[in-house]
Amino acid sequence: MMFHKKQKTAVLMVTVFLSVFVLFPLLTGIAGAATPLEEAIANAPQGTEKGQIDPNAAPGYLGIPGAPSQNLVVGFFWAVWVGWIFSTVGAFGGVMAGIGHITVFGLGKYAGQFRETAPTINKMVTDSVRVSNQFLVGTSALISSINYYKMGRLVLPLGIALAAGSMLGSSLIPALTAGKISFKAYIGYFGLFVLLLGCWMVYETTPKGQAGKKKAKQAADAFEETMKRQKSGENIDTRDLGVKVKELSISKMVFTFYGVEFSFNPLFPFIGGFVIASVASFIGVGGGFLLVPFLTSVSGLPMYLSAGTSAFAVLIGMITSITSFIIKGAIVHWPLIGVEMIGIVAGSVIGPRTSKYLSDKWLKRLFIILAFYVGINYTTSGFFGKNVLQLIGLG
Repeated sequence: MMFHKKQKTAVLMVTVFLSVFVLFPLLTGIAGAATPLEEAIANAPQGTEKGQIDPNAAPGYLGIPGAPSQNLVVGFFWAVWVGWIFSTVGAFGGVMAGIGHITVFGLGKYAGQFRETAPTINKMVTDSVRVSNQFLVGTSALISSINYYKMGRLVLPLGIALAAGSMLGSSLIPALTAGKISFKAYIGYFGLFVLLLGCWMVYETTPKGQAGKKKAKQAADAFEETMKRQKSGENIDTRDLGVKVKELSISKMVFTFYGVEFSFNPLFPFIGGFVIASVASFIGVGGGFLLVPFLTSVSGLPMYLSAGTSAFAVLIGMITSITSFIIKGAIVHWPLIGVEMIGIVAGSVIGPRTSKYLSDKWLKRLFIILAFYVGINYTTSGFFGKNVLQLIGLG
């Protein structure tokens, strides 16, 4: 079964429509969520000490008096980085967005002040960060999905199977956890998931982990060789070398990429999509950091296909999760998010065009370095109240 140009265009139009659809609950949810926030501010202890609200202080994040104010220039360039890293490896966009909101803009430290004195504010800032991370990743995922599809580097049937499971997980978790997670617990779980991911990626670099991945390596080598020939000036038409679906049924899907044939049972990515989206929605990220290892390990895809396929599944999951969070009362701080979205667009356009010049091996190494750096520091900060340097007496 082959997909024609009209079918491709229709799929892209549906994707864009679904993405725009999320704007309605976002815009209508802001007004409804303002009253609970005002009540939380009014009920918080008044004063200038830690864990108190100073009514005379200038409004900052979410309009809370005395809350951190954001440098929009920094927000723009951080978002460019977020868009680039997500569109390059198909993951870590939500993690990097989270680092920006939690650490760069100081929202983690600020929310932590209210853990005991005003837990409602603590949890509202937590949910705001969770949904803001996902909003940025969703924007990047939309752009990346379109770009990778045009390049023939998105396995659409596999992405749809993942997305179907993602919709279920992304709607369930916000309904169960919105307004119930403290920022300290959020950071701890955030780091733990990322750290475990880094350990798994290290395992994959061992001989045992590499066993059974010959097809992925063969396809990656063929892709890299073609890119080298193009770079040297050779005129190569790559349109017929990208993803080509050969067989599609309920129990089996077969496709080729640069002459290498792959196959899988759609049931496995559906189950994987549900589990991954549940975890991702809980910690407020896109889920690409789990989808990419799933695609490279379980489905045996090379990194060059994992990024685009992951982006499509993340997009659908973000639409579902963001909608669920907004319905439950999560608030978006639009002055910051609006500027970050512009940066996300820039980074997401650059990523797919630069990733082809990076080797499959180096993309994985970049992934592992980021996983360990983020995972260790956030896990220790969340569960022990200190980062790793402080724990060993160097911070």
